[in-house]
Amino acid sequence: MQFHIEAMTCGGCARAVTKAIQSVDPAAQVQTDPPARKVEVKTTAARDALAAALTEAGFAPAEA
Repeated sequence: MQFHIEAMTCGGCARAVTKAIQSVDPAAQVQTDPPARKVEVKTTAARDALAAALTEAGFAPAEA
């Protein structure tokens, strides 16, 4: 699944986003692209759970 995260602008942000996603699913495969502000996630976790973790970390995903 993909997320667009407007607040993810650098490598530090990307690490925080990855950490937030992996707090829900430690086995999640996360690919971040800060310049495009996109995150690709391979996981079995629910999208809502990931979105909630991202929002709590300060990186609320944009609505698709």
